[in-house]
Amino acid sequence: MRILGIDPGLRITGYGCVSVNRSGELAVIEAGVIRIPTTGNLGQRLHYLHQELESALEELKPDLMSVESLFSHPERAATGIRMGHARGVILLSAAARSIELVEHPPAEVKKALTGNGRADKRQMQLAITQQCNLAEVPEPPDVADALAVAMCAARRLEGHILTQLT
Repeated sequence: MRILGIDPGLRITGYGCVSVNRSGELAVIEAGVIRIPTTGNLGQRLHYLHQELESALEELKPDLMSVESLFSHPERAATGIRMGHARGVILLSAAARSIELVEHPPAEVKKALTGNGRADKRQMQLAITQQCNLAEVPEPPDVADALAVAMCAARRLEGHILTQLT
């Protein structure tokens, strides 16, 4: 089964695709970022994200998408609203392709990978590097975050996934 994890953003959206086999072993298929131009209006930027995400979905053909749920500090409510626009594009892309989608709060993703729901970006990068046997720390941190979202989904759904794999 292929799981595509998405770390949504309006400047950088991270993505990470992992495969999980019947025995629960994970392997990284591909990971990277979509760098969204900061020029243009919001609609143009969201359209760019949509086009790039569609290309990734076409290439990677995930069976499941996992996305970080929206979290925003009260003092940065505007950021949360803008992030919601990016998440909307991601959710729509999954629904349009009939790809099952799961959402995980950031603290749940961090806890699943590090055991600490308040892990910082560096801790997440190091955890991903170790657990995925990567030669280098994923950069930018959005790549590690996206892989973490995919891995969290795999771990949370392990019982359901492993019984359905052929």
